[in-house]
Amino acid sequence: MSTVTSPPPRTRGTTTPRSKLVWAAVAAVGAVCWTVLALSRGEEVSALWILFAALASYAIAYRFYARFIAYRVLEVDDTRATPAEKLDNGRDFDVTDRRVLFGHHFAAIAGAGPLVGPVLAAQMGYLPGTIWIIVGVIFAGAVQDMVVLFFSMRRNGKSLGQMVREEIGTIGGIAALIAVFAIMIIILAVLALVVVNALAESPWGVFSIALTIPIALFMGFYLRYLRPGRVMEATAVGVALLLLAIIGGGYVEQMGLDDSLTLSKESLVIALVVYGFVASILPVWMLLTPRDYLSTFMKIGVIVLLAVGLVIARPVLQNEAVTDFAIDGNGPVFAGKLFPFVFITIACGALSGFHALIASGTTPKMVAKESHVRMIGYGGMLMESFVAISALIAACVIDQGLYFAMNSPAGATGGDPAAAAEFIRGLGFTISPADLTQAAASVQEQSLISRTGGAPTLAFGMSLIFTDAFGGGLAAFWYHFAIMFEALFILTAVDAGTRVGRFMLQDTIGNVWPRYADLSWKPASWSASAVVVGLWGYMLYVGVTDPLGGINQLFPLFGISNQLLAAIALCLCVTLMFKHGKAKWVWVPGIALAWDLTTTMTASWQKVFSGDPKIGYFEQRSVYQSALDDGKLLPPATTTDQMHQIITNSTTNGVLQALFALLTLIVVASAIPVWVKAAKRGGLPTTEAPYEPSRLVAPSDFFATKEEKAAVREYEESQRELAGSGGR
Repeated sequence: MSTVTSPPPRTRGTTTPRSKLVWAAVAAVGAVCWTVLALSRGEEVSALWILFAALASYAIAYRFYARFIAYRVLEVDDTRATPAEKLDNGRDFDVTDRRVLFGHHFAAIAGAGPLVGPVLAAQMGYLPGTIWIIVGVIFAGAVQDMVVLFFSMRRNGKSLGQMVREEIGTIGGIAALIAVFAIMIIILAVLALVVVNALAESPWGVFSIALTIPIALFMGFYLRYLRPGRVMEATAVGVALLLLAIIGGGYVEQMGLDDSLTLSKESLVIALVVYGFVASILPVWMLLTPRDYLSTFMKIGVIVLLAVGLVIARPVLQNEAVTDFAIDGNGPVFAGKLFPFVFITIACGALSGFHALIASGTTPKMVAKESHVRMIGYGGMLMESFVAISALIAACVIDQGLYFAMNSPAGATGGDPAAAAEFIRGLGFTISPADLTQAAASVQEQSLISRTGGAPTLAFGMSLIFTDAFGGGLAAFWYHFAIMFEALFILTAVDAGTRVGRFMLQDTIGNVWPRYADLSWKPASWSASAVVVGLWGYMLYVGVTDPLGGINQLFPLFGISNQLLAAIALCLCVTLMFKHGKAKWVWVPGIALAWDLTTTMTASWQKVFSGDPKIGYFEQRSVYQSALDDGKLLPPATTTDQMHQIITNSTTNGVLQALFALLTLIVVASAIPVWVKAAKRGGLPTTEAPYEPSRLVAPSDFFATKEEKAAVREYEESQRELAGSGGR
């Protein structure tokens, strides 16, 4: 039997004069762009300064900082077998091509956050969001994703909550398990709610999204049985079919499918619950991985197209670097000052706790080699950050009168052009009722007023950029294409998140019933999936039937709880650094943890205890309850039922916000004694799985070196020889 060793690690730390020149040029471009953004005041600023500041920063961070973390801090070892290799069962544990897994991971983490959050945060100007998205992802978000992925992989793919319980202690573990699972349900409900709002009454979107399911199934079987290993070939077929599905969506009326595909929000809730259940129990290779990989091509393709459109169109930013709303905290889109709320509104794209669930859920069970955590964990998060920057730019190039008309609540705008124009004038901007009507007509919508939630604003901004860049008078097409793109973007996070929720629930119950933790035992996996989809499905139904709009009630809770979840994940990372004797590298996740705790606890305190009813949940409840007791109706409520709905939602949000913050503090408090003890002893025992040698060979990054290509060929030849000899 032939044996093959892993290829030698690619050379690190040595650079040629040519590469030094290239990286010096990249650094210079980034420095110039950041300088312009920081100093420009009062003059026109091109959106390209943001675009190239982001690209230069990402490139330097991936090339140097991510490599430093992977090889110096974490010490990735490609001679060590990963859980996918050791526990391969073809269902949850499955060795996956690094490019396919990158697509799956990116599709799973990139949900509503990087699309919606930056659009809403544009209320405060272009500079705060730009700084947080870029700096935050480099030193916080991407670090969290890669480190959590690595530590979960070293523990056979254990979930975040289970790792906290085993590494920090029972009390902190129980608090983490409750917080992580509860926050996960809220996150999934909000993600699904954005999908429902985008697809409701949209036969084009429903047609295109629905077809991605059979296309993904075809790709899964194609790669598994028809043409194993032909990734690029299957990709070409899948992308071609996806494009046909998108184009075909414009012809549903001619095909006689218009009525049957025009679904209500309630019908979409049922469809999403059924889909979430099925997707979470099928083998990952059959639906989840190929569907996410397929959708990634559309996601990345559209974002790259947007970047190209920006270069061609060269739009000018329409808002200020920092607006008065950031200072006063009285913005119509959301209330609160720049600190801490810009850092909470922009969660995904800079730092997201949801990513830690994916990085300790499906992804670590499919990683082929340890070195892949850099490209998948850090690189995947950089890609999501670029999505967030693109969304921010799209929101900032829109006329600010239209931006606030679209994102202010109906109770403020009045819902009609005349009242909305008057409201906008009160904010200090000028827009006429005719302008508002014309903007809606340009994308073939009845109205764009109070289309809150961020998705329509992003779609309109993208349509402006694409129309200016490529011409053709296709603004309506680009708008609806972008709406469908956003729905596909978010839906892939729902299916992966449901699967992760199933893993979490099985791990938790497995603490008292070990058999239930067996991921391959169908009674456990099916019942756990049913519980998870039932919980987020209920929250989703409450959201879509909320007469005031569920997104307005759930998104603030989503943003803060998501960041609290990141604090729990980063606390685990710091703990494991100490326990593994890496105290000198604690600052890598420690910087992110300190900042995250500062912002989230400040925001939680204000949302729970603020005396401003626009900010504090309980103060809002008190104001509406007092009015109801006096027989009065307060806007935007028009009925007593809506008054009761606001009171109930405000109370629920306040209780959950306080609970999540308290549970997070319990986890941190439980971890501190472990840090002190580990620091004194130079390390402590951990639950890391024993070393097992790997027999797999694979390149460590997107593009293989010559040495890696040669090693892969040798490995494939040995496998063919082994198969030919019957395994003897």
